[in-house]
Amino acid sequence: MSSRLSQETERKIAALFPPGLRAEVSELLKIQCGNNLPFCDNYDEFQLERIRFSALKLIAGNIDKLKDAIKLAKTDWRDLLVAAGFADDITAHKRWIPPPSGLTPA
Repeated sequence: MSSRLSQETERKIAALFPPGLRAEVSELLKIQCGNNLPFCDNYDEFQLERIRFSALKLIAGNIDKLKDAIKLAKTDWRDLLVAAGFADDITAHKRWIPPPSGLTPA
């Protein structure tokens, strides 16, 4: 069971959120979007990246939207992958570069 975030997940959080919000986002992802997700009980922080990056991609730097994305992941994280465009290519999330903090993605 992993309650850790990968370095790449931490980098994406840093790109999307100002310093004052990063700890809260990290905790939400570790606690709410990790091994508690359906069929993810044995995933490590790297295997969880695809789901966590999907949530981060959709939220446009908004904590409330992150909570909604996590709620969707808890119901069926495959829907989250589809919404983020990461469903059809298992490596697409590795190529995603978030916009700088304060900018909404295109």
